[in-house]
Amino acid sequence: MDHLDFVAALREQGTALRASAALAGPDAHVPNCPEWTVKSLVHHVAGVYAFATAAVAGGDRDQAPERSTQPEEWTALLACFDDRFGALTELLADTDPQTSAWTFPGAPRTVAFWSRRQAHETSIHRLDADSALTDDTPSLLFDTELAADGIDEFLSVLAPIFGRRKPSEVTGRVLYHAADAGRSWEITLKAGEAPSTGPITGSATDVDTTVAGTADALYRAVWGRPSTAVVTGDRSLLAGFAP
Repeated sequence: MDHLDFVAALREQGTALRASAALAGPDAHVPNCPEWTVKSLVHHVAGVYAFATAAVAGGDRDQAPERSTQPEEWTALLACFDDRFGALTELLADTDPQTSAWTFPGAPRTVAFWSRRQAHETSIHRLDADSALTDDTPSLLFDTELAADGIDEFLSVLAPIFGRRKPSEVTGRVLYHAADAGRSWEITLKAGEAPSTGPITGSATDVDTTVAGTADALYRAVWGRPSTAVVTGDRSLLAGFAP
């Protein structure tokens, strides 16, 4: 997927997120995020959009953008979401993806990071908004290419960032296999270090943990959402790079 593919995914998933949130209402419980209501979810995403917009617009700098505030009243919050969603998608669409921008330490310092990050941030939170509409698992099925890229972004980019903030307490190797996408990832964990993601070592038959399923299932699993992915081996290793 390229920059404009991510912008298109952001637009599609953000529009769907907004529709589900409006339908569910501000006080609806979000099963995927037990501590949140739909209002909390929209509040969070609106803040993320403002932060990402400031990062893209501000260029490459040493300090992270300041966090924004969002309205508390529901109608005003939805209007704020709409404004920030529109501003972010338009800015990303009009900006060269190789333009320098502030990003999280350890991540590529280009606008391309933000189009990818916001496409996946929005997709997962769209899933959360959908979960507020029903007690059952939402019927949404993510596109295989988008889901596979989301797995890759989490395991290759974000997990090491999380690991630098909170190093792993366990040691072992984890294999992720998305059969429909024809892609696999091997995560190496060492106590006291950030996890690393690399190519499969040998046949990977000696890994400690395997997570297998469709790309859609693994995408949900890496973000800790309800999933049909099958986990075999030592489940405790997965906590070593949980979001």
